[in-house]
This record gives sequence, structure tokens and C-alpha cells, in this order.
Amino acid sequence: MTLPAPAYQGLSQQQLAVLIPELLLSGQLIDRSGMAHLISAFGREIMGQVAIEEWMAASPVYTHRMRAALGIDGDGVEDMFKCLQLDIGAPPQFMDFRYEVTDTYHGSFFLQHCGALMDVEPMGDDYVTTMCHDIEDPTFDATAIATNRRARIRPIHRPPRRPEGRMPHCEWTVTIEDDREELPLPADAQEMFSTRAGQTELTPIDTAATDGFVDYRGPLLADLQFREWSQTALARMAEEIALQHQLLSLGFLWSVRRHAESEDQAREIFRKQFTGIAGLSADRLRSAMDLGLDAAGLAAVITLSPVLGPVQYTRVTAEAVGDDVIVRVPTDSGAVADSGWVTLLAADHAEPLQAIGTAVDAHWSVASSTDEDGATVFVMSKGEQRHSESGEVAIARFSSGADFEFTDRGRSIPITPVGSGV
Repeated sequence: MTLPAPAYQGLSQQQLAVLIPELLLSGQLIDRSGMAHLISAFGREIMGQVAIEEWMAASPVYTHRMRAALGIDGDGVEDMFKCLQLDIGAPPQFMDFRYEVTDTYHGSFFLQHCGALMDVEPMGDDYVTTMCHDIEDPTFDATAIATNRRARIRPIHRPPRRPEGRMPHCEWTVTIEDDREELPLPADAQEMFSTRAGQTELTPIDTAATDGFVDYRGPLLADLQFREWSQTALARMAEEIALQHQLLSLGFLWSVRRHAESEDQAREIFRKQFTGIAGLSADRLRSAMDLGLDAAGLAAVITLSPVLGPVQYTRVTAEAVGDDVIVRVPTDSGAVADSGWVTLLAADHAEPLQAIGTAVDAHWSVASSTDEDGATVFVMSKGEQRHSESGEVAIARFSSGADFEFTDRGRSIPITPVGSGV
């Protein structure tokens, strides 16, 4: 079987340095797309439970993968913090983590700005407590155990903010103790490791490259500047971050199935999540990458969209043919085997693709779709009709992340331990 060339590999170092923060932010916004539909269907408590289960299923797997890809082979707090910097749960600046290392096994971090809190705080203390207490406690530990099963992340202070407007938004300690019991790998994470997503092989990093960092074996860096990394390392990061999207979405689906009245209800919520993040992510990607509104621009947005990648997993391709864009969604792929997002794209269900088209230019339409041998083929064309943004995208746009702007923070600075002991 011949696969198309991986999309991110064709971008320049400069382009990828712009793209990586966008991909990380897109992953964080998946929950803004999905959770509103859970609240409507099941209420706040079930929404919180789904959030816990999806992140505990996905984060140990994708953290393990990123460690392996970038040679993060230690078991201390620096190694854990390196992984957090490349985690869709902690996109740079939007979730503005500030790290401090005391020694190999002790440290702390605080959030100078928490975009997730900014989104939830207007909803009241009950929602803030659900996010910052009920969800954070188990999911932080699930992320930490990918580095060390004896790691614990515990709050010094966290929202609801008292006094009102307290800064920083929250602060946490990280400790690893030899005599502490190891935390088990969550059952869903064990299963997630065995999925096609968990096992997908991505493009190796060329460790002989000389245009920037090829791994993260060096010191922990404050404010990672992606332009300092090699093109080959950045392309692999992009592939891994796209796969993080897929792993999180599978965790979401598995959890929703436990609470839904039927498979149809679960898939409908899954489709709404997919549609919302597809449109919002496409809007930001087109702007950040300065892509056109024509067929070439739309094809590029679809190709770079993390919700449709990485291509090694989904095998989705988009090609500009004249004034149209041809999108092929194979019926045989890892994503199909896992019952992931792409299985929601069918001849009678093209809502996520339409959301992407509308985000690029309101005149794009999914003009036709046909089931061919081994694929569903969608033709997207520009016409007179102007499409309104879908309700699913509008819900996701509620997040402050929709309009968030990244700033240049200079060069990466190594974070040195402040002392020894605790």
C-alpha cells in the first residue's frame, strides 16, 4: 500500500514554527467544542466525568509517544515538564505554565494565565470547581505517571480564585518519592496503547540535521521557541500533536458511550464535537499560515488540519483540481479501524468538511460525495451560496482561544535547579 507524503514534512522550518503552537491550541479547544453538548445532554457532573475519562485515556499514551520521539528518557520533574510543554492540555501562552525545578525529583509550576479558566470562570464557581478540582486531580496524575509512576502533582492554591482576581491563577507542587506507591496505568490508557492510534509509526527525526534541536535531551527550556528546532524535529512534533487530537477524541467517544442512551446518541455528540473543532481549527490555521481563499488554500488547510491527520493514521488527502478541491477519505485506515472521527464523514454527513470550507471562505460548499472503491470522495466547490457558520463552530468559538494571539517571547532560556532537597 502506497501512502501519500506526510503533510507536515513538506513545510519549512519557519512555517512549522508558526504551526506548532496553533496545533497545540487546537487540541486544547477540542473540549470547548465537545463539552457544551455534554452539558446539554447529561449535565455538569457527567460532563466532568467524561473530561476525566478522556484525558486519562489519552494523555499517558501521547506523553509516552512524545518522550520516545524526542529522547526524553529521564524520570524526573524536568522530564515531566518537557512533556507538558508539548501537550495539547498545555498550549504555550494560552495555558501559561511557569516552571521551577528544585532538584531532580522536586519542583513546582504556576499558571500566570489559564485560558481554560478564562473560559469557565464566567459560568460560576461550580463549573470552576469541576474543572480545577474534580478534573485536574486525576488527569494531572495520569499525565505525570508517563514520566514516573511515583510522581504526584498537588495544589498550593487553585480556583475558584480567592480573593477575586488572584494571580497567578493557580500553583502546584510536583514531587517524586522512592517510598511512595506507584500509581497504576488507567484501564482506558492500557486499551488506548493497543489502538491503531497508539501504535501508529510516524516520520523519524533526522538526528544528523544541523538547523536546530533534533531532540530534547538537553536542559529544560522556558518558553520553547520552536524556530530553534530543526525542520525534521518540528515536522515530527506536528505529526505527534495531530495524533494527540485523535487519541483524545477516542477517549471522549469511549466515555460518552458509557453515558449515552444509545450508540446513535453517542455518535451524534461525537459528530458535533468534530464539526466544531474542525471549523474553529481551520479558521485559525488559514489565518496563521496566511493561506488563500482559493482551491489551493482550502486544500492546504484540509491537509494541515490536525483533526484529519496525521495522514499515516487517517490516510485523508485533499487536492486542488482546477477550481475544486477533491477530498478522499479511505475506508481502510487506522482511524477507521479505531472508529475515530473520520468514520463520521459519509456521503450523507459532510458537516465537518463543510465547517472547514466555510471557515476558509463562506462560499465553499461540499458539492457532491460519492462512495468509490476504497474511499468516500468529496468534491468541494465555490458557488453563489454563502454559508453561515454552523452552531457547532459558534459554540466552540465561545472560547477565548478562538481569538488568542501568540507573542514572540525571545529566545529559549534554560531553567536551572534552584537548590537541592525540598
